[in-house]
Amino acid sequence: MNRILVIDDDHDIINLLKRFLTKHGYEVETAFNGAEGEKLIESFKPDLIMCDYRLDDMEGSVLLSKIKEKDPDIPVIIITGYSDLRTAVKVVRMGAFDYITKPFIPDEILLNISQALAHKHAPAQPSVSKKGAVNLPYLFSNSPQSRHLQNQIELVAPTNYSVIIYGESGAGKEGIARMIHEKSARKGNPFVAMDCGAIPKDLAGSELFGHEKGSFTGAVNQKIGHFEMANGGTLFLDEIANLPYDVQTLLLRVLQEKVLRRIGNNKETRIDVRLIVASNERLTEAIQKGKFREDLYHRLNEFSIEVLPLRKRKEDILFFARHFLKETSEDLGKNLMGLDPEVEDIFLSYPWYGNIRELKNVIKRAALLSSGDTVNIKALPFEILNHQQLEFNIYESENAQNKTERPGNADYRPEPQPDFSKPQLKKAAMEAEYELIIGALTKANFNKSKAAEILGIDRKTLYNKMKQMNFQDK
Repeated sequence: MNRILVIDDDHDIINLLKRFLTKHGYEVETAFNGAEGEKLIESFKPDLIMCDYRLDDMEGSVLLSKIKEKDPDIPVIIITGYSDLRTAVKVVRMGAFDYITKPFIPDEILLNISQALAHKHAPAQPSVSKKGAVNLPYLFSNSPQSRHLQNQIELVAPTNYSVIIYGESGAGKEGIARMIHEKSARKGNPFVAMDCGAIPKDLAGSELFGHEKGSFTGAVNQKIGHFEMANGGTLFLDEIANLPYDVQTLLLRVLQEKVLRRIGNNKETRIDVRLIVASNERLTEAIQKGKFREDLYHRLNEFSIEVLPLRKRKEDILFFARHFLKETSEDLGKNLMGLDPEVEDIFLSYPWYGNIRELKNVIKRAALLSSGDTVNIKALPFEILNHQQLEFNIYESENAQNKTERPGNADYRPEPQPDFSKPQLKKAAMEAEYELIIGALTKANFNKSKAAEILGIDRKTLYNKMKQMNFQDK
């Protein structure tokens, strides 16, 4: 029986999830804050952790780092509200497996948990579907951008060149690295991935190079590092710019000499590893900031690939959406044939902050909510339907604080007003907003301050929205 630890400071959510997960065959333990959750990781030894992003004693990103420090292999699912979605995407980049949004959809919870547990034990090779076809790590459409990317992979894969992959979070950088490995002569050997942004800085050297028992406080056992695990194959280092400067020095030596020493051991081990790294910022800019060694950059920069964000290759949006819909439909045992035209229009106009990862999550959620043959507008989440108004609110708030750049998407600026191109789109968006407000008010027993907090808006905004929708005050 798999063990799940739920960490949340909301007693109602704790009780709800415990009853629901226990009913479906999981052993569940709960904690009401991050400190209590940390202790239970040691004693309960969970197979999976579900953790609210906003806890009373710490943020989800802080707790996630502590969880990964204790056991990097535990999958973590972040629980978040709609207003925290962009932050949730960032936390996924830091090492969380996925996130789920409130209010919960039961089938979505079970699907995420089963995928997280399966991923924990999955091999680092392409999986095989029920029909025997290989699920490739990255998909290519017929768009010019996609063909160019595929040509670059085909060109560099047979070589032993080190590769830098640039791209935003969720753009599929690891999938591209896996494909380079699969198309190389190393494909029968290990592909090992490490997210440098999810590893505590004081453990980065140990994770990369390994250590001997007793070599430092906390080194209770001998550890084989990622380099040794990848010997003969490929090592993928995501968010390479997050490596501490002293570890970058050791990495440069390993790449130049092709030998490594575990921490606490003077014996040198010869290795043969191809290195592929990824970054969402230019390493030349990291060099200027003093974060990255210039000599290491020149050693790594034998070939570079840039993965454009979805908003700059709109031809690929519906291609990926249809593929994920087919994949999810099969997993759920449904027969969804496609997307309604209104949904396609929305997808093409939405900027996709989380790129392919966000698109896949939206499709998974929409497929669960769809009861007909196609995905319709009612199955889309609030932030997709209302993204222009939400962007405008954020943009105004940032201007008030003299912040003119939106993190991660400096080239995108929202329109100053929502532009609903179809009357039925505006109606559906208002219906979705109405349902969210009703749900929050009911949960807060019609306490408007508490309802506004649940919705992630201020009390005045809630009053204005209620007035626009002709709510009857209670």
